[in-house]
Amino acid sequence: MSTPPPSTSLRLEPVTPANVDAALALRVHPHQEHNVAPVARSLAEAYAFGEAAWPRLVFDGDELVGFLMAFLDIPWNEEKDPDDRRSGLWRLNISADAQGKGYGRFAVEAVREELRRRGTPRLYVTWHPGENGPGAFYERLGFRTTGELSGGQTVGVLDV
Repeated sequence: MSTPPPSTSLRLEPVTPANVDAALALRVHPHQEHNVAPVARSLAEAYAFGEAAWPRLVFDGDELVGFLMAFLDIPWNEEKDPDDRRSGLWRLNISADAQGKGYGRFAVEAVREELRRRGTPRLYVTWHPGENGPGAFYERLGFRTTGELSGGQTVGVLDV
């Protein structure tokens, strides 16, 4: 069964006082909760990381369907290589009832476009390996594993 194309009314919006409660209420499937932090944690990290974090909400028309957060030009492993700075997808939470409709693909492409606009050559992502993890999703989008682990997670990269 193929995934239907995403709606033409898809867009990203910043998190604002008007939509933060809806963002905090967003939930993934229960079996995915161990794979991705809740939006509240992501927003706390966005606050702590400042300009290095790029949190956005995914809307289809007026309906909130997801949350993403990119990381921008962060030191990857300063002890090993202080010049290795990377950008990529930090979090992707698609609402449980909105999955399988192309919203995740839209979100990844939106981050890719933002990185392209910024002149960044590669988009990185990490995921928990395993049967219920998102690895197959990222690989279908063209990510290839780097052979690295970050915090026990598989590291993938996609050319922008």
